Amino acid sequence: MNRPAGGPAGAQRAAELEPVTALKGVGVALAERLRKLGVETVQDLLFLLPLRYEDRTRTVPIGSLRPGDRAVIEGTVDLAEIVFRKKRALLVRLGDGTGSITLRFFYFSGAQQEQLVRGTRLRCFGEVRRGPLGLEIVHPEYRRAEARDAQATTDRLTPVYPATEGVQQGRLRVLTALALEKVAASDVHDWLPPALLAGEDLPTLAAALEYVHRPPPDAELELLAAGMHPAQRRLAFEELLAHQLSLRMLRRSVRRDPAWPMAGPGELEQRFASSLPFSLTGAQQRVLAELRVDVAKPHPMLRLVQGDVGSGKTVVAAMGALRAVESDCQAALMAPTELLAEQHFQNFQRWFEPLGIGVTLLSGRLTGRARQLTLDSIAAGKVPVVIGTHALFQAGVKFAKLGLAIVDEQHRFGVHQRLALREKGISGGRYPHQLVMTATPIPRTLAMTAYADLDVSVIDELPPGRTPIVTVVLPESRRDEVVARIHGQCLEGRQAYWVCPLIEESELLEAQAAEETAAALAAALPDVRVGLVHGRMAPADKERSMARFKAGEIQLLVATTVIEVGVDVPNASLMVIENAERMGLAQLHQLRGRVGRGAAASSCVLLYKGPLSQTARARLTTMRETTDGFEVARRDLELRGPGEFLGTRQAGLMQLKVADLTRDADVLPKVQRTAEVMLDSHPDNIAPLLRRWIGAGARYAKA
Repeated sequence: MNRPAGGPAGAQRAAELEPVTALKGVGVALAERLRKLGVETVQDLLFLLPLRYEDRTRTVPIGSLRPGDRAVIEGTVDLAEIVFRKKRALLVRLGDGTGSITLRFFYFSGAQQEQLVRGTRLRCFGEVRRGPLGLEIVHPEYRRAEARDAQATTDRLTPVYPATEGVQQGRLRVLTALALEKVAASDVHDWLPPALLAGEDLPTLAAALEYVHRPPPDAELELLAAGMHPAQRRLAFEELLAHQLSLRMLRRSVRRDPAWPMAGPGELEQRFASSLPFSLTGAQQRVLAELRVDVAKPHPMLRLVQGDVGSGKTVVAAMGALRAVESDCQAALMAPTELLAEQHFQNFQRWFEPLGIGVTLLSGRLTGRARQLTLDSIAAGKVPVVIGTHALFQAGVKFAKLGLAIVDEQHRFGVHQRLALREKGISGGRYPHQLVMTATPIPRTLAMTAYADLDVSVIDELPPGRTPIVTVVLPESRRDEVVARIHGQCLEGRQAYWVCPLIEESELLEAQAAEETAAALAAALPDVRVGLVHGRMAPADKERSMARFKAGEIQLLVATTVIEVGVDVPNASLMVIENAERMGLAQLHQLRGRVGRGAAASSCVLLYKGPLSQTARARLTTMRETTDGFEVARRDLELRGPGEFLGTRQAGLMQLKVADLTRDADVLPKVQRTAEVMLDSHPDNIAPLLRRWIGAGARYAKA
């Protein structure tokens, strides 16, 4: 029977939190392997949820098998022999009167060889495929048909769990069964008060766990595979709630800290705005107004600014930095790549030097005495604005009075890195305000979930005078036409990019190397000045090529995706992306955004090598149909799923076990409302809920 959910965290069932070594057969070595799956306690085993299910409730006649089937078969060994071809293998021929199939073992012991002799009756499970001798199963799960099966699953579907080296599926199923027995289903503690799930038509936590680990044979496999069974939805709701709570708690914690109030008269901003050759858009002005209100408070601002490629986020960031400087504080901008950091540095330097404001660049390439002098200047407060890469939060970097920390391209960084930069800014017991920017627009509900620790602003308007980019999709066979088009553009005084996805030959990807492409294009266009940029060039050579391209000395720049973010050359009006079918939507959209920055009509040519997969075709169709970054983002989310879309697989955030932000979007508003109630009325229930779903990942500590 469930205890009331409102009890203190210490009331959680002891059995749930027992170490996994409390289970029979789990020693130190197995426990260490289980830890790689995030399993340290009995409770962790219960929440190690199946990836999919297999129907092993009935045997299938061997004669009815087809390639691709995953089935249980039963038959008699007709022949067993060891063969030596490319690789030593044990081949076992199994028949049941309706047909026969080969069982192939590449790894086997002498004991196995002795077991699998002619006349032995076996029950096997595995995936059927075509082999040199007809249908076969490689390394099937098997047992003697007459032997007692400790894992017999004739009364339920068989779960398939996440795997790790040294822990077989059979072992995971046994351990999960032991965990369910040890913590009887009715004993699993539910930390959600029943009133919070009222009207949702969802099972109890205990019933949901029992179902997902032991689905009955009549369970709808399609519903389970889609993650839409009520048992899965119950668990997804709780998991999303745990992640929402972790970020809300982080937000509350951060906002209790003191910050430097920055409420100057705005004279520097006015002088800067009047020096610009364009007027700010209404969207930029709206976001700046939100920013000014936030930074005037004595608690840290936490604001995410979303804006499409070319919407003017950098100008907004610059005005935020000026407000910090006017308030006698420092501002730091962190970019994901050295190339982008260098471009920000050049822009800020060009904008701020006429205002008498110093700007410095701190990147990993700065070494020795030059680096130490820069660090000393930052620590002494002599440099008001610092631009850099992740080097900004490395050891040895100290700020005198960091008022504003700006993070560009948030999806390239994790929450931990953002917090690390925040910690660098502590001075006088105060923390910096944070402005986070991304050119990867995120649907509102998803942003409220993934970035629940941030307020969200949107720059949803492009500057006037930007001409729409026409995108065409062409097969590789029309390459010569594209080269001729580049020739015409360059003769008219325009510039072009040619983007290659790789730097060197790769048999796996069959993509042309940037060096070879540059040489081939230079030979085909002898009267066009061709340049080259890729990530393995010496930084000085890379900077020289970019500077020459920006100055118009290079007409055609062959590059890898190092130019994806931030490069701004208004005279470039043609972008060619080779092997476009291999790139994601966000990357293609970012690359396309390098053109269309001037008054001239601009084009993007996507060259592809067939045959196209369904996903690649959908990507290229999207690029051809729209230049709206928010629409591109919506379709990208559908294609890739939220984990990849948000860039959080590397960041350690939103590593979801059962929930899916796209599929379960309809429950997100309820998740957000429930989080508020939990924070206000049931705070003692939060810590064990986070431990259950997120574990160590919940501890988004202040660095």
